[in-house]
Amino acid sequence: MNKVLFFAHLRDAVGEEFLRLDVAGKTVAELKEELASRYDLPKLDTVMTAVNEEFAQDDEVIGEGDEVAFIPPVSGG
Repeated sequence: MNKVLFFAHLRDAVGEEFLRLDVAGKTVAELKEELASRYDLPKLDTVMTAVNEEFAQDDEVIGEGDEVAFIPPVSGG
């Protein structure tokens, strides 16, 4: 089982701060695609992904027990 965390507008769109999902063996890209269709999210191309608190590329495979976080771009001034 994996903990999948959402930040900023993604949290609002999903309606939860995190979900517990069984996504071990999937790539980050596959998880993004699944979440986008399940929660009617916009494309997640610009979203940063971290696996176990380290930035990850879309081709990284998620392991059993890994924590995945989706962090949208932020702006500030």
